[in-house]
Amino acid sequence: MNTADQETPRERKEFRRSAPHFADRITADGRDGWPVEAGRYRLVVSRACLWASRALVSRRLLGLEPALSLAVTDPIQDERSWRFTLDPGNRDPGLRIGFLSEAYDARETGYPGGVSVPAVVDVPSGQLVTNDYHRITLDLATEWTALHREGAPDLYPEEHRAEIDDVAEGIYRDVNNGVYRAGFAEHQHSYDDAYRRLFARLDELSERLATRRYLVGDTITEADIRLFTTLVRFDAVYHGHFKCNRNKLSEDPVLWGYVRDLFQTPGFGDTVDFDHIKRHYYQVHTNINPRRIVPLGPDLSGWLTPHHREELGGRPFGDGTAPGPVPDGEAVPEQGRVA
Repeated sequence: MNTADQETPRERKEFRRSAPHFADRITADGRDGWPVEAGRYRLVVSRACLWASRALVSRRLLGLEPALSLAVTDPIQDERSWRFTLDPGNRDPGLRIGFLSEAYDARETGYPGGVSVPAVVDVPSGQLVTNDYHRITLDLATEWTALHREGAPDLYPEEHRAEIDDVAEGIYRDVNNGVYRAGFAEHQHSYDDAYRRLFARLDELSERLATRRYLVGDTITEADIRLFTTLVRFDAVYHGHFKCNRNKLSEDPVLWGYVRDLFQTPGFGDTVDFDHIKRHYYQVHTNINPRRIVPLGPDLSGWLTPHHREELGGRPFGDGTAPGPVPDGEAVPEQGRVA
């Protein structure tokens, strides 16, 4: 019997990612009512979240730490979602709130939707400005230029934007969101489709990166940031937890070399907290892992081994320079770092 023929509409339901509800932009001209201003806004992230990690990497590479303060949530959510239980008194010292949902409610009383990161909050009013993870990093690169550090790279160069957008769209659909479609599939058909699309795209990216150091042009761009945040989590959580197990990333010589190259580049690996990543996925997704057991592996020592990608050429920061040291108070805790 072909069981696919027996599927009901409910069984065929697929994982759908909701569009950001708050999509105002913070721009140089302030056209949405939120002008770029040093010290006014606070970036709220979870180091566990791949979408928030994009903003963490961009902020570091562009040197926006002095202009855009940072709040880091507990990787374990409760019924009120993201919470500031890592901070003294269980309250974020910059926003003086215990839950990110309070900033959502300040913006829209009784907001009924989900609370997501990354989120940018207006500190004076306590209101959420945006949770548009697609747009936040693009605006950091293009609208916050007056506050970029000296030597900041151009992460979204105008001459390559069409190609970056095209590459990033495929990465989002089949890789970033693809691992979630596989992991949260409610039927075999949905899982099979997501799995096949994921590995077809990874094979395509591996072929592309076999002869070039970065995805677009010869420098790091937005496209590389978007791919990195999924690849860095792949063996630790997606391979087992989300059943994306045709092969480990570390078994693909090209992609493994590529992601290690980025990981060892200042601004990438120094934002990654493997402890937060593993505890979030394995302890929050109880529908997938009901006993909430967090695996001890994988071995992380390989992240710092030579990658030899510099032999392909390329200039990581273009005509710019590497970011400086991680600011005081923002370093990943020891238990989350690669030794």
